[in-house]
Amino acid sequence: MSLDHIRNFCIIAHVDHGKTTLSDRLLEHTKTIEKRQMKEQLLDAMDLEREKGITIKCHPVTMNFTAPDGKQYILNLIDTPGHVDFAYEVSRSLAACEGAVLLIDASQGVEAQTVANATLAMNQGLEIVPVINKVDLPSARPEEARRQVEDILTIPAQDAVLASGKSGIGIDEIFAAIIKRVPPPRWSEYPHHRALVFDSLFDSYKGVISYVRVFSGTFKAGQTIELMYNGVRSVIKEVGIFSPKMKPQDELGPGCVGYIVINIREVADVKVGDTITLASDPAKEPVPGFKEVSPMVFSGIYPLDTADYEKLKTSLAKLAINDSSLTYTAESSTALGFGFRCGFLGLLHMEIVQERLRREYDLDILSTYPSVVYKVYTTDGVEHILDNPVVMPDPSAIEHIEEPTIRAHIHIPGTSIGDMLTLVQEKRGVCERTETIDGDRVVLVCLLPLNEILVDFNDRMKSITRGYGSMDYELGEYVTSDLVKMDIRVNEEPVDAFSSIVHASKAEGPRTRALREAQGAPSAPALQDRHPGRHRLQGHRPRDHRLRRQGRDREVLRRRHLP
Repeated sequence: MSLDHIRNFCIIAHVDHGKTTLSDRLLEHTKTIEKRQMKEQLLDAMDLEREKGITIKCHPVTMNFTAPDGKQYILNLIDTPGHVDFAYEVSRSLAACEGAVLLIDASQGVEAQTVANATLAMNQGLEIVPVINKVDLPSARPEEARRQVEDILTIPAQDAVLASGKSGIGIDEIFAAIIKRVPPPRWSEYPHHRALVFDSLFDSYKGVISYVRVFSGTFKAGQTIELMYNGVRSVIKEVGIFSPKMKPQDELGPGCVGYIVINIREVADVKVGDTITLASDPAKEPVPGFKEVSPMVFSGIYPLDTADYEKLKTSLAKLAINDSSLTYTAESSTALGFGFRCGFLGLLHMEIVQERLRREYDLDILSTYPSVVYKVYTTDGVEHILDNPVVMPDPSAIEHIEEPTIRAHIHIPGTSIGDMLTLVQEKRGVCERTETIDGDRVVLVCLLPLNEILVDFNDRMKSITRGYGSMDYELGEYVTSDLVKMDIRVNEEPVDAFSSIVHASKAEGPRTRALREAQGAPSAPALQDRHPGRHRLQGHRPRDHRLRRQGRDREVLRRRHLP
């Protein structure tokens, strides 16, 4: 088919704004799925996605569409996640498209991840088609949502399409907007074969299956291809499209989205974001956009049964090819035995990976307390990159410690601003500025330590805002902080796997805090009170010094309370 009749687009939105439901209606409308085979959340293939009501993995599908003027089009759709933890998944999907359908809930309006995903799409140079979804709800405010699209996203309000994925309102208008506004496939005139790998999975029978977007050239079974990142060569065993299940084809030409089965058994050889080219006529430069992902949260994963160590190792290798955001290295613990130190993009990502290991690979695992990456500077001038409290240098040798911060954009109702600011301060954060969206909602731009938002920040934000709050964040700078290693003792013996790095104010129990206050010692400073320059941390003393100080503190209290 002519390139002028091919459109590649994805659906991006905030969590729970109706991406997958709209995808179901598009599949129904194009008769890609027969009525008897249709079910809700069709593209959400994993049980976890259906249970949690979120999209975890991107899902491509090819649709044949007949326009009102009788012209035939091929529409390649990629359904993407909405949670901030899976932003890397979204960025790869955007690199495989020329346009994006930006979905906005008519009752919720523009939220944090709506802005973040729209910014990602604009940076990739994609054409954005705004769609106001759920207009049939009693609480819908489509005109208010249109105004937010123009004021916040700087997209003309008249370009927004009113629709409902549940009842099928506006589906024809969405197709018309996609065909009219989304440009044909780009970079097709490049003289060499190039295909972008935007996802992969491992099949026990076929081996590595790469989800690809072909930019130039034609790929067929039997050709020898080369992976540009590491130079690995292999033979193509099968090519095909998603309809929505895998459907073999004779070839994949320019502009096509489909899959390539490669004769590779080593899962680590295929990198998501890599470029596939022909070994006989290799491309000189890869498709732009490939970058190594940097995990933000680390946790140890250990098998409950030590005999399952090799099974856990194999399972992580297979899972890593399907989830390029996951990193892992071997580690050992005196209490827990052999395991792996795993890196994740966020707490939800960590939860999903652990649950997939339990369900898909039948493993009983134990995870340690999540941690982030710290920079520890010792007195000899050496900088240590630390993601595991076990390898913390001796406190007497530490000059200072720096922790990562985030710049968070928190969208909340105006009535919750006081309680939200209290929560930010409790988490050692500072509010840089506030922005008014409309008469009911505001945006707080806050600087927060990354370690403080890992466990309960999102849950408490939802509780304060009665479910209407949302947050998007980006990694900020490292700042000097008063951090200490906190050990957990079991039967008076420290368990290294339970150790964590916390702020000095959080490491103190009520008794120790009372001793400090009795002495008139100042409490540990918050983020907004610290000087931006480096300073030597107080409290990093050798163990014997701390014991002598504790003895003096007890004696002071005893004398003060004598009759």
